Amino acid sequence: MMSKPYRCWFECTNPACRATYPLNEPIYQCRLCGGTDKRSGLLTVRHDMDALKQRTAQEWMSLFDERYLRTAWPYGSGVWGKKEWVCPAVDNENIVSCLEGGSNLFWAKRFGQELGLDDFWVKLCGNSHTGSFKDLGMTVLVSMVHQMRSEGVPIRAVACASTGDTSAALAAYCAAANIPSIVLLPENKITVPQLIQPLANGATTFALDTDFDGCMAVVAELCKDKGIYLANSMNSLRLEGQKTIAMEIVQQFEWQPIDWVVVPVGNCGNISAIGQGFLMLKELGIIDRLPRIVGAQAENANPLAQLFREGYPDRPFVPMTPRETQANAIRIGDPISLYKAIDTLKQMPGHFVLDVTEDELADACARADRTGLFACPHTGVALAAMMKLIDQGEIRRSDRVVVISTANGLKFPDFKIAYHSGQAPPGVTARLSNMPIKVPASVDAVRDALDARLNAEGL
Repeated sequence: MMSKPYRCWFECTNPACRATYPLNEPIYQCRLCGGTDKRSGLLTVRHDMDALKQRTAQEWMSLFDERYLRTAWPYGSGVWGKKEWVCPAVDNENIVSCLEGGSNLFWAKRFGQELGLDDFWVKLCGNSHTGSFKDLGMTVLVSMVHQMRSEGVPIRAVACASTGDTSAALAAYCAAANIPSIVLLPENKITVPQLIQPLANGATTFALDTDFDGCMAVVAELCKDKGIYLANSMNSLRLEGQKTIAMEIVQQFEWQPIDWVVVPVGNCGNISAIGQGFLMLKELGIIDRLPRIVGAQAENANPLAQLFREGYPDRPFVPMTPRETQANAIRIGDPISLYKAIDTLKQMPGHFVLDVTEDELADACARADRTGLFACPHTGVALAAMMKLIDQGEIRRSDRVVVISTANGLKFPDFKIAYHSGQAPPGVTARLSNMPIKVPASVDAVRDALDARLNAEGL
């Protein structure tokens, strides 16, 4: 055992402040810095790294391997198996887990060969309880709420604004813990599968005539009531769970380093969390070098990519009005975690932030699907960004490349149907569309149509 307990706390990211707050206090921005814009008053979770360093890197790796996907509560979870690095403040009996993490690291061998890569992988974070990476962060946040309620903190409900996946994760984890949940969704801007998840799990669901940024403004006001706890990524507890994506990838590679990691970017929380995960791995001696991280955005919602191209100018950020995009979950023009992402990316050597067109993301999905994947549009954004870097000669054939797939493709049937049925949005060329062939119910008719199809494909 360690000679002193593991601790973590909220800390203001302002170098001139660094005020600290306990994790069991409902607080999202520093009270001393005021939180008047996206940089001032941001909080992050800090860990007692001196205590963590009392174990050697080899001891940590052995411990995490012993726990990985086993049944001893709660350590079989991909998040809680690394509890000491994530949130040691939660008692095990208050952890709310649906066995998140442990998702497939898919060797995309055929697609990689088509692109000229020998070592290309897709981390399928959508192979999770509610079908997206949001489960990784929500287990930490809802567990801390469960802990606080057990300590007598008067939290009546947990609320979020969402483009779909956050609301699904919040509703499911709150239902498991018997905690009321509230979700605010932009009306007619999420898919039916995404909408039905919070409804089925009993969340109080509001459809607002606005976009995500408008929903976020409303929920921020609601959560000024201390009895309504905020579940969006402004709350750094979520990012603690999401940083285990980096840890789990390295673990799945037998604790070996990676060359490139490509992440779809919307509200900027996940890329900052993944970057922090790699930084923590390096500081604690698990890896000896950091990967090159690539942030990928849709061209129609690309505030971080614009700032990257400008060299992250030292001026107040002016939110953009995002245009329609097939990647609707990252259709965000005013990212909550923008400066957390920038501060993290500046610590990552040789990083990029790219944007891609609607045609590029749709084509990347279709090509990936033809090789055995079923990519959501946001994964298509990351795939298309990676393909640009291959074309530019930045990514080499021998490089180990991991694309983060953030959600299960089954949550976006309209995207797939529109592409394959000739209903793709303007500017998208459905080069690989594939619809059922209608023929009479006879063997001869099927045989004739099959022969025609195979002959057309040169088979």
